[in-house]
Amino acid sequence: MYINRHIDNKLSEWRKSNKNKPILLRGARQVGKTNTVRQLSKQFDNYIEINFEENLQIHSVFEENLTPDKICENLSAFYNTPIIPDKTLLFFDEIQACIPAIRSLRFFYEKMSELHVIAAGSLLEFALEEIPSFGVGRIRSIFMYPLSFNEFLLACNENLLLEKVRKALPSNPLQDLLHNKLITYFNKFFMLGGMPEVISTYLKTKDFNQCRQVIDDLIFSYNDDFAKYKKRVPVSRIKEVFDSVVLQSGGKFIYSKASIQSNHKQIKEALNLLIMAGIVIPVTHTSGNGLPLGAEINPKKQKMLLFDTGIFLRILGLDFSDMLLSRNFQTINKGNIAEQFVGLELLKSKSCFQKTNLYYWHRETKSSNAEVDYIENINGKISPIEVKAGTSGSMQSMYIFLKEKKKDIGIRFSLENFSNYNEIDVFPIYAVENIFK
Repeated sequence: MYINRHIDNKLSEWRKSNKNKPILLRGARQVGKTNTVRQLSKQFDNYIEINFEENLQIHSVFEENLTPDKICENLSAFYNTPIIPDKTLLFFDEIQACIPAIRSLRFFYEKMSELHVIAAGSLLEFALEEIPSFGVGRIRSIFMYPLSFNEFLLACNENLLLEKVRKALPSNPLQDLLHNKLITYFNKFFMLGGMPEVISTYLKTKDFNQCRQVIDDLIFSYNDDFAKYKKRVPVSRIKEVFDSVVLQSGGKFIYSKASIQSNHKQIKEALNLLIMAGIVIPVTHTSGNGLPLGAEINPKKQKMLLFDTGIFLRILGLDFSDMLLSRNFQTINKGNIAEQFVGLELLKSKSCFQKTNLYYWHRETKSSNAEVDYIENINGKISPIEVKAGTSGSMQSMYIFLKEKKKDIGIRFSLENFSNYNEIDVFPIYAVENIFK
């Protein structure tokens, strides 16, 4: 079954345009890139899907002449399918396996912009590193992540409930009946994560044991992928750093804790590979003095998130039944997983056309130690964000930031309903998207 995604609307708008930049779908493996393109293909008369890992002989089409006319002529004959501008969707899957095919994308915009072309790949970032300026201004990147909570609600046919959430604000809270229903859905989503195969399994079976098995399969497949990252980096080192990211979640990443036998440079190389693959997401320290937030960062201070809460929880070995029944993160918040969830939702709430960075703020002095979980640019204003377990928790760090940076309002995510007190706007943890409104 296909699960509708917010990105479907963006691709439909692109389909209706007459002059198109080729689309490059970027994101971690198995977040739904291929199925999303196949869904889009239903809007076209003709569709050609080329998997460069499965069909090695097709590479020869791109070895000599990268002129779009010639490429289309050969592909049309090979697949016995007409390639007609505005009527055919041409999809290059696993394009990282054919570097010349990546280079060809820029020429489609320059010489055949009426043709709709999409490319995707599971380890695409590694290939792009070899040709960093291959299509500047001629190719449009779209970044995909696992499903967001709002997409999960839509998949569960809770359209009306989602409409109510989107209209709610600290000044306009939900009825407790609806809030409690959303907390129940949130607990399920938090435990399942957003990988399309997992959510599809849940929708079909409502069996959490089957979903857990799918998550286990995904974890094995990601571990198997480590061998593809780079030949000069041992798989054992990448696995070691990957495990350390999970164990150190919620705090500053300490390189010396990541590996006993590897030095700082080797650990950093392995960590960068995991970040490029899209399965680890850095949160970088910023001073928070002004915009852009990235202007005053300290790259030596970073926290690391795993890209999916379901996979994260499974690696930690937390019991699904405890997660499903709990209404308080205090008993299950090992590794600050609530903070991780909010970080991932922040990424999913932003424009899919930009590579989004996450930031946090930390101040160490002899007299006090303050940390704000996230710092966001919201409508041109710097906003501090705290994530609290359950429905209570000290906000000392938040108030220190507001006073020191002379800001008016902070944002708190918790299991509380929408509300406001003192200088804090309170949002339920399931409503991360709402802060951008």
